[in-house]
Amino acid sequence: MSKRPSPASPSAKFLLPALMVLVLAGCQTNGIEDVTGALGVRSEASVKADAKPDMDTLRERYRAKPGDPGVVLAYGKALRESGQRAQAVAVMEQAVLGHPSNKALLAGYGRALADNGNFQQAFDVLGRAHTPEDPDSRILSAQGAALDQLGRNEEAQQYYATALKIVPDEPQVLSNLGLSYMLQNNLPRAEETMRRAHERNPADSRVRANLALVLGLEGKQAEAEAIVKADLPPDQAAAKVTALRQLLAKKQQRADK
Repeated sequence: MSKRPSPASPSAKFLLPALMVLVLAGCQTNGIEDVTGALGVRSEASVKADAKPDMDTLRERYRAKPGDPGVVLAYGKALRESGQRAQAVAVMEQAVLGHPSNKALLAGYGRALADNGNFQQAFDVLGRAHTPEDPDSRILSAQGAALDQLGRNEEAQQYYATALKIVPDEPQVLSNLGLSYMLQNNLPRAEETMRRAHERNPADSRVRANLALVLGLEGKQAEAEAIVKADLPPDQAAAKVTALRQLLAKKQQRADK
């Protein structure tokens, strides 16, 4: 495999902290304010507002049955989705201590760690959540996402390739793979991969946002803005276009330094 530019390049230095959008077993972490956050992922505050009624019930269930894996998984997921990432890690860690061989709990713990920015630990824990004899495509994709956050893009791409052997052309895995190529500044290949993801699931706003970002980085501004504005009310479309332009402007400013 030919070597691509290192993630230490100026463009990649800008994009790496933005890439909190990588999919973790189907759930992308918050972030660009970051990449897709600026283009339309719900804000942490709005998620908290939506999740609060359920959180009260789940918290009571957890307090009543802290050793029940199903209860823990539901509560841990709710904590992550409401932005309480450190608390989610603590809850899942405690559960794994009591059930060290429970693969569902290990997967949930790995996702919580990744959401909290503990990428190396997340990768290690996720590796315990499945086996080579019984691989899980979602966890393989999550491991690839963690490796990309660590700057180990070529290794990440191997995990995505393995996941795609299990679920060919799965849009979220393709989207992660496209972002990985983007981090290497391999924009033509990133675009090709993102277009495949978009073709398979054109309704996914996160995939659309990631494709628009890649197109914008390539200088295809008009097409990028058209994708961002697809199926949105005019006010929301204008806000997302503004966010994309600001993101690309920041990237250009950093590249010029």
